[in-house]
Amino acid sequence: MFIERTSVRLDVHAKSGAAAAIDGVTGELVQARLTPSPEHIRSRVQALAGPVAVSYEAGPTGFALYRMLTSAGIRCQVAAPSKLQKPAGDRVKTDARDAVHLARLLRLDEVTPVAITSKQCANMRRKKAGKSGAKEAALANSGLT
Repeated sequence: MFIERTSVRLDVHAKSGAAAAIDGVTGELVQARLTPSPEHIRSRVQALAGPVAVSYEAGPTGFALYRMLTSAGIRCQVAAPSKLQKPAGDRVKTDARDAVHLARLLRLDEVTPVAITSKQCANMRRKKAGKSGAKEAALANSGLT
């Protein structure tokens, strides 16, 4: 059950970001352009009428934003992109439209979250990927593959 006053949807990319916030009491919709800086995003979210819940799509930006928001006491869900309902007939995809749509889905509790790995697990995966990547590169250079 959604208990927060404001639902926020973030669309964060490497160089830009968009946000849409819906105030459940007033019904006001606020949209903003953001920098991808987690600190900037956190300060903008904390400035909204609380309590606040935030959602963004899983992707290459990782889970650092999730960890920072939850450590600041903000409920955050990382949405599984393949499980999101798409508006029928909506062929134009923009960050602003996506942000408003997911903010509404979050408000309705219609977001399927992904499992978030611990920071230690993520570091171990990176180390393992780095070692196997180096091993494959060495094999390729040796002519054995």
